[in-house]
Amino acid sequence: MSGMRPTGQLHLGHYHGVLKNWIKLQTEYECFFSIVDWHALTTDYEDPGMVADNVWQMAIDWLAVGIDPGSAKIFIQSRIPEIAELHLLLSMFTSLSWLERVPTYKDQQEKLKNKDLTTYGFLGYPLLQTADIIVCKANFVPVGEDQVAHVEMSREIARRFNYLYGREAGYEEKAELAAKKMGKKNLKLYRELLTSYQEQGDGQALEKAQALIESQQNISIGDRERLIGYLEGGGRMIFPEPQALLTPASKMLGLDGQKMSKSYGNTITLRENPSSVEDKIRTMPTDPARVRLSDPGDPDKCPVWSLHEVYSDEDQKKWASEGCRSASIGCLDCKKPVIDSVLKEQQPIRERAREYQNDPEMVRGIINEGCEAARDAARETLEEVRQVMGISYR
Repeated sequence: MSGMRPTGQLHLGHYHGVLKNWIKLQTEYECFFSIVDWHALTTDYEDPGMVADNVWQMAIDWLAVGIDPGSAKIFIQSRIPEIAELHLLLSMFTSLSWLERVPTYKDQQEKLKNKDLTTYGFLGYPLLQTADIIVCKANFVPVGEDQVAHVEMSREIARRFNYLYGREAGYEEKAELAAKKMGKKNLKLYRELLTSYQEQGDGQALEKAQALIESQQNISIGDRERLIGYLEGGGRMIFPEPQALLTPASKMLGLDGQKMSKSYGNTITLRENPSSVEDKIRTMPTDPARVRLSDPGDPDKCPVWSLHEVYSDEDQKKWASEGCRSASIGCLDCKKPVIDSVLKEQQPIRERAREYQNDPEMVRGIINEGCEAARDAARETLEEVRQVMGISYR
């Protein structure tokens, strides 16, 4: 399961960093891909006017690059109200400290100082993300390194839910009896570590408690497994603990050598006009040491080289690198094959996108089918959740 916020037109960084990986994964797994419009509102709640249009434009981009609705379920987050209900139910037992320690929480507040992010919506973003993931009982979540902490928190929440609502009858009493066999001193330490982990989400407390249990020589293997299960959330596995499926790092940088991002104004959008693409690449900055054509350059200091890394074969890269270092080619000469490769890659995407743009009912039909499939899975999950939480009234 994975998703994207509909905050604007997708660019080549999205394609090479995320979408190409999704195209591969859809042939290997049952995939759910969500347009997460509620997530867009966590930072843009004051100006939601563009969200709806961005949703449909994102759907067109996904279909145009090759996300296959026959292989993957494409849906809109807000069309699945069970996600909101699950988010609410998860919030009942999720510690504030778990949310506050997510690395991106303070980082984004620093980067987006022009926005008011002192809201629960922003603080609870990772919890809503957890609901997105576990509502369809996903085993794997393709993410970049910056999102691994979010998936780890989703694992902890799933584990906590299983612990609270998935235990066998008498499980807690059996675990208590097993704990007492460790002796008073170890029993006290075990309870302290258990509290630190379950109430504060202290990962180090979990590791210490596991080591303490493993070190006990006077308890049976069955009691040891029971204590570890009690600590980690033993019993019935209602939710699988999702694993981060690390996405290969994209080499696709922006036109200025920074990460390609709309906020930096350094993007090439997937469906950009060819003349605009050519103009943007022709005017890209190059190695500042190359003031004159006869000055040798260093590809590692030139943003154009990052495009060669993505689009050029080994012979082309050798030609560009040697030509730059020896000043035997000019910067415009170096950019020409990159321009040709980018335009060649974009041409079929633009053509397929035009077909979908001309037939909006087809796009809506595809999304409706994806939403129905996602909601069927979500309904089944919520029925089980309500039952184990004791709020299924019949």
